Amino acid sequence: MVYHAMEKKVQRIREEYPPGTRLQVDHMDDPYKPIPPGTQGTVDFVDDAGQIHMLWEGERTLALIPGIDRFHKI
Repeated sequence: MVYHAMEKKVQRIREEYPPGTRLQVDHMDDPYKPIPPGTQGTVDFVDDAGQIHMLWEGERTLALIPGIDRFHKI
């Protein structure tokens, strides 16, 4: 039952943020090397855990975690 709920959540994230969607970071909760606020990037893919893998300006990659990181579509 929990697995099915997670599948539905991931599917919803994939539908809302398909590859090519442009996003901007408002705040990233990463203690080591967060993406700075205001940075823009393009969605590459959403993994099976619902993390949004991004191609950030400056050629950096790092996933956004919905519900933890804050971001918006541009």
